[in-house]
Amino acid sequence: MTRSPESHAPASYAPVPYDPELVDGLDAFLRLVEIIPLRKDTIHANRAHFASIIPPMSVQAAGREVAWEDRAIPGPAGAPDVEITIVRPRVARSEPAPAVLSIHGGGMVLGTRFFGTAELIDLAERHGIVSVAVEYRLAPEHPGPAQAEDCYAALVWMAEHADELGIDPQRIIASGMSAGGGLSAAVALMTRDRGGPRLAGQLLGCPMLDDRNETVSARQYDGFGAWDRNNNDTAWDAIAGADRFSDRVSPYTAPARASDLSGLAPAFIEVGAAETFRDEAVDYASRIWRTGGQAELHVWAGGYHGFNGFSPDAVVSRAANAARESWLRRVLSLGS
Repeated sequence: MTRSPESHAPASYAPVPYDPELVDGLDAFLRLVEIIPLRKDTIHANRAHFASIIPPMSVQAAGREVAWEDRAIPGPAGAPDVEITIVRPRVARSEPAPAVLSIHGGGMVLGTRFFGTAELIDLAERHGIVSVAVEYRLAPEHPGPAQAEDCYAALVWMAEHADELGIDPQRIIASGMSAGGGLSAAVALMTRDRGGPRLAGQLLGCPMLDDRNETVSARQYDGFGAWDRNNNDTAWDAIAGADRFSDRVSPYTAPARASDLSGLAPAFIEVGAAETFRDEAVDYASRIWRTGGQAELHVWAGGYHGFNGFSPDAVVSRAANAARESWLRRVLSLGS
């Protein structure tokens, strides 16, 4: 797959420098997560590596005040069942709980639902939140929008089983990082278009939104950094195949392709200034605002892709986490 022709673009752009406090975390990320360059012929090797570094749920939840269970729920029409993991407080509260549909990252080609469950454990303990983590189908075996369809099926199931789960169907958000952020945006589009369950919000962490991969920020991080332009190209080739760069790409595959961003659930969009997805995230927020919609955008100075996960003690990471916490409290009515 070749890139589309570039129009009058400089050959290269100077990258935004990383925050010095984040450099050690970035190095650790690259050593642990991206030791194998992601290319068409290394997708399966990367999957195996990801599986080796994600602790099982029994380890993640050991000693924590949470309960969890695995289930299989109905998938999209004509598709297999979807495996999920439900994470909830060990002691249920009397009132219906807020809820999170959790969608993992990995470029829609890698990872499992346990890639993001550590955060769900924290949310259950701190706020009594009930979460559902989705094991969606991966590309290239399952081209887009199969991933978003699986996630939407999980949202519908959550709303239909709200009483059983002990959740408030009016306080469900879709949340994810990277590919999970892009898929959360896709689910928000789907439920708007299909008249499905109402989302209280969509949390789009450094979201993967645009198959074209031609922004200035993508070119700034071409060949280095966390989830660089080359990794992104590999993933989008797998997801969109021969349709990539064409008008045949569904907004449910690449939400940046949506022509109408009106009527969406309030969005929280966070991204590093020093990463591939910066410009498409900023553009997505701007397009929501143009429709009169609600979007809260944070672009964190010197931040690499997923910086607050691997550099949690840096000043900018603490600020980013506080901003996310503030939004969660407001949109889910968590109180003080």
